[in-house]
Amino acid sequence: MSLLDYLSAQGDRLLGLTLEHLGIVLISVGISTVIGVALGVATYRTEGPRRVALGVTGIFLTIPSFALFGLLIGPLGLGGGPAVVALVMYGLLPIVRNTITGLRSVDPAIVESAQGMGMARYRRLFRIELPLAWPIILTGIRVAAVIIVGIAAIAAVVNGPGLGKDIFRALARFGTPTAVPQVLSAILGIIAIAIVIDLAFVAIARLTTSKGIRA
Repeated sequence: MSLLDYLSAQGDRLLGLTLEHLGIVLISVGISTVIGVALGVATYRTEGPRRVALGVTGIFLTIPSFALFGLLIGPLGLGGGPAVVALVMYGLLPIVRNTITGLRSVDPAIVESAQGMGMARYRRLFRIELPLAWPIILTGIRVAAVIIVGIAAIAAVVNGPGLGKDIFRALARFGTPTAVPQVLSAILGIIAIAIVIDLAFVAIARLTTSKGIRA
């Protein structure tokens, strides 16, 4: 069976799996962003906590995905729960790192000027530092999203949602007429999701970054 024939016959089912895959990616990226930016904001000023945050999130990214998903079965069972937890862990490092880098790259003179004008610390953070650091932070979120899109396919080992199901099903019966088209269609779906998300981040960057910073 050709790839086009398979896509024609299984189009509706593949669309459903693609939407599942996109859904778990968006949920995981959203949670990673909230946790990662909060960690970056909480630790960027002090060296010790900063190193701990970067070290721990860096360790997360080195854990083999099969091992991590397997370890999460015990406390969380099967399904979307362990999938989301693992994906959030994998997405934290680039967001934490870029949040810290972005905030530390803000010109101290600007912060001192705001302080001299009587702006409180948290007002400076939300009105000046975070907006200036936002392009770098957004780049970290974008990198995390791309990482999560690919690793989300492995979530099928814990019965997680998404296109990984088709990849593992096809590999289990490799040699049958539909195995190769099934794998290729799932891979194409994952690539399409990655492209769509990447384009979305380009649009978000244009909409949320001031012209002065972009220039």
